[in-house]
Amino acid sequence: MASPSIPAPHNGEPSIRSIMLPLLAIIVGMFMVILDGTAMNVALNQFMVEFESTFTLVQWTVTGYALAQAAVIPLAGWLSDKFGAKKIFLLSVVMFTIGSILCGLAGTVEQLIVFRVIQGLGGGMVAPIAMAFTYRLSPPGKQGAVMGMIGIPMLLAPASGPVVAGWLVEYATWHWIFLINVPIGIIAVIIGLRTLPNLERQTVPALDLLGMIFAPLAFAALAYGISSAGSEHGGGSGWTAPETLIGLIVGGVALVIFIVAELRRKNPLLELRVFKSADFTRGVVLQWIVQIALFGTLFLIPLFLIQAKGYSAFETGLILLPQALSAGVFMPIGGKLFDKVGARPVVIFGLLLVSTGAYLLSNITVDTTIPQIMVPLVLLGSGMGFSMMPLNTHIIQSAPRHLVGRVTSLTGAAQQVMSSFAIAGLSTLLADRIKHYSAQNPGPEIPYLSFGDAFFVLSCIGVFGILVALLLRKPKQQDDGVAASDKPDVSMMMGH
Repeated sequence: MASPSIPAPHNGEPSIRSIMLPLLAIIVGMFMVILDGTAMNVALNQFMVEFESTFTLVQWTVTGYALAQAAVIPLAGWLSDKFGAKKIFLLSVVMFTIGSILCGLAGTVEQLIVFRVIQGLGGGMVAPIAMAFTYRLSPPGKQGAVMGMIGIPMLLAPASGPVVAGWLVEYATWHWIFLINVPIGIIAVIIGLRTLPNLERQTVPALDLLGMIFAPLAFAALAYGISSAGSEHGGGSGWTAPETLIGLIVGGVALVIFIVAELRRKNPLLELRVFKSADFTRGVVLQWIVQIALFGTLFLIPLFLIQAKGYSAFETGLILLPQALSAGVFMPIGGKLFDKVGARPVVIFGLLLVSTGAYLLSNITVDTTIPQIMVPLVLLGSGMGFSMMPLNTHIIQSAPRHLVGRVTSLTGAAQQVMSSFAIAGLSTLLADRIKHYSAQNPGPEIPYLSFGDAFFVLSCIGVFGILVALLLRKPKQQDDGVAASDKPDVSMMMGH
């Protein structure tokens, strides 16, 4: 099939309207993958009953998926440059869809874990490739608005996942949590084949074997170690268990070897020299803080509603809906504000909303009503909508344009580890606080006090993010094919 072209207005630049169909293919693919990542949280109890299994084993349907994603994300940029972003994006969606079919047909929990790993291998590359694809398609000066559009599934899907999964578990069957992806995946592939352009491929070096081996090993082992530590609340191991220590030690050693190898290599798998940009580094650190706050709340709130309040999976999903809607509404607004005022004021305002929402949740009691829970949820969703995409766009603009694919792969892998750290750390904190309050004064207030402490920690993390955001500044515009003589600092980050 001939490569489709993007029509341009009279000034020769593509318009936002002209790239809507390619964006639709990207949005559909991203939404499917991200939605499935959080839909599982409300179905774990059903899997325990269905497969007559323990929580410790069933939770690997979530952990295995995350480990697979962390392992392949570092390869996304290199594969896109080598074989083309369109081809790798569509193949990833196909692999995820096949994995969904297999998951829906699983007969044992062990089979489901294996098939979830297949899903993760496909889904792990979708988001970073989609982000780079979108940025390259965006008209000059409109990157914030376009990235705000593509960012809708990044916040809408995680919050709406429990609604869809909760309804399917209660009123249909858990199999449809996965089988529902099949028609969506087919639609994404058909639209993508017809509308996604074949972007110009980048010159790629020979395969970086050390990078290919140690990057997936480092991220997967770290995610495994952190996830094992955080599983103590569900009857798992804790931070001092052998599997936790092995994961962290192996991951840490592999990460050191990977960093040393990449910095010494002229053409590395992941361009770590981009961290020489202070703007980029500050943006990435802040992105990690936002990631902890986002996935921390997405983990704690359903757990609180189900365990402390006793709501069903579907009721929990409905209560979370205002958070999803507010995130979807304010995501494009945040993108447009970024185009006008830059990242710093928008991100600071967004984190202020997040911190306020988490602080309100830290005061929950037995008598807390549903409206009193929904108000801070709206603040959390609005804050994430304002801050996430301006921050992502700031990070991409802080790096050389032709390294965007490598940057999104780098940050995506790190985000996966930070998400695991958020869930593991908060799970361990929650277990510790429950033990603390149980020893002091056993009673019905224990879960509320324990969750309140965890939400307070998230509020403090949000405040720390505000302080880091004060250091953000508008990055210098980077161009393709920058000459080293013109911009020596940029050439040092390129490595090509």
